Amino acid sequence: MSPDKLELLTAWLPTRRWYPDSGRTPELTKVGGFRLDDPAGTVGIEFMLVTDGAGPEALTYHLPLTYRGAPLDGADDALIGTSMHGVLGQRWIYDGTRDPVAVAQVVALLAGRVRAQAQSESDTPDPSVIVTVGEFAYAASELVSTNDGLSHTDITVNGGTIVISRWVSDSVGTSAARAQVAVPWQLGDGSTARGVVLAIGA
Repeated sequence: MSPDKLELLTAWLPTRRWYPDSGRTPELTKVGGFRLDDPAGTVGIEFMLVTDGAGPEALTYHLPLTYRGAPLDGADDALIGTSMHGVLGQRWIYDGTRDPVAVAQVVALLAGRVRAQAQSESDTPDPSVIVTVGEFAYAASELVSTNDGLSHTDITVNGGTIVISRWVSDSVGTSAARAQVAVPWQLGDGSTARGVVLAIGA
């Protein structure tokens, strides 16, 4: 049987610099997220939020993912794993912060050129995803490099830096000059939190 996404992420997360080692296997629950559409219609782009209950306190992580029908050249270090889709067949799942198609669409989202889509419905914008559009050149979408920090990932494009929050918290700050994206997710008690998951670097 092909592993599902949470199984693959359970094995992958402990290898990440920004994942704190609790000494236990991650216990993941999907709690929110959204999608972006690939203009070419070939790459699936998802921004998944998962809560890990393995440590002394639950932590929620933001995981940009891409799904491809063939391996991405030169991206072996970004491969999370492979899985079988009931309609599309074998899919290669990548860390989206290293996938140029996902990065280009993140830039378009922050520039107000595309809309976030519902995670589980086709052709359905997600109004719960709040985008603050700031000063950022839409043409600056070419991926230059990606660097993981202790709680975030910095993506350098040819016009600036995008900060991907890996740990998410229930707080939203806004700045008219700083493009950012805030999303909701479900807490363990059934209430909803909201926080920034990606933004243009200061």
